[in-house]
Amino acid sequence: MHNLDDIYRIDHFNDTFALGHYARVLDALDRRSGQMVALKVLRPEHLSPDGEMRWEYRAFANEADLLMKLSGSPYIVDLLDCGYLSAEGEAPHGGELVSFQLDVMGFIQASAQYAAQGWRPYLALQHMPRSHNLLYLMKPNQAGSRWRLPSEEGLALALQFSEVLRLAHQKQVVYMDHKLEHVYWDGAQLRIIDLNSSRQLENGAAANAQFFRMDIHNLCVGILYPIFTGLSPQKSALRPQPGTASEAESRYRDVTSLDFGVEPTLSQALKDLLQNGAAMQIENVEQFIAGLQRVASLHGWDFSNLYTSPASRDARTQMRAGLARLRRGQAELREARDLFRDAAVQDGITEELEAELRRLVKAVNTMLNDRVIP
Repeated sequence: MHNLDDIYRIDHFNDTFALGHYARVLDALDRRSGQMVALKVLRPEHLSPDGEMRWEYRAFANEADLLMKLSGSPYIVDLLDCGYLSAEGEAPHGGELVSFQLDVMGFIQASAQYAAQGWRPYLALQHMPRSHNLLYLMKPNQAGSRWRLPSEEGLALALQFSEVLRLAHQKQVVYMDHKLEHVYWDGAQLRIIDLNSSRQLENGAAANAQFFRMDIHNLCVGILYPIFTGLSPQKSALRPQPGTASEAESRYRDVTSLDFGVEPTLSQALKDLLQNGAAMQIENVEQFIAGLQRVASLHGWDFSNLYTSPASRDARTQMRAGLARLRRGQAELREARDLFRDAAVQDGITEELEAELRRLVKAVNTMLNDRVIP
């Protein structure tokens, strides 16, 4: 047993743009490793006065277990530590802490003991920068604006996510909780967080087929439709989605057809594939991956079993280079804007200089609002 402050330096909340139902997430420094982590802690209101473990409490054990089972995927966030802490308040400070590190079985077996004591479970996870979260990046900051990922990046994300589902389904696990706030993307590498509403299925593969189809449906509707259109599947601006376990399973149940009218330039083959997923007509993840590869080959991707013309392959190489430059350019525009903004608030500068700096901030923001990549 340790003092919390001896193990973790607790910093700020990092989940304010998309609050979860059952936990808060804070930036924290693990003093043992010197590594920044995302510290996920049960909300105090989900503690039961009589020590009963509500589903929100049990969700921590479920998530830790599934994170370890899927740790072979490079696209799932890493579990670094798990345990219990006595500190009260949404942002824990002081009090005691018991760390099980990666002894997930010990963590699970101790849950009833610490629930009875009124201690809260926590998970320390790989720290992901907010600037890579897709809801944070794509949520409009003014009426009438929306962004979508370039098809090249969207296809790469879809293929990586499908590999996560392939591994999960092989282990009889369904992810289910598909929403943009769970997806981090830097232009090349996918990272997925929050397995608290995911499920380990108990029946055989045949009996679980319906759950696997629903997982593909939720991916097409809840992740891929928004990244290719900039809209939610409810045909509205992007916003955080409800987060209880029951809501995760029913969130998109009534969405069986997708409206691509807002994005008519999207590849017809891609629209057809996502429509099939929304209609629950894709039987398994292997069939979905094969469909994605056929679409990607039309965009210049090269697969051993599909033909791609040399010209398309070369054009894709040039496009990828161009997208990389766009990402660098947008990052430098943000840095320039921040320099102008910081200079404009300094005491003692002239009105003329302040006015020019604010004009530049406004002009750069206009450029960023018209950006090509979220």
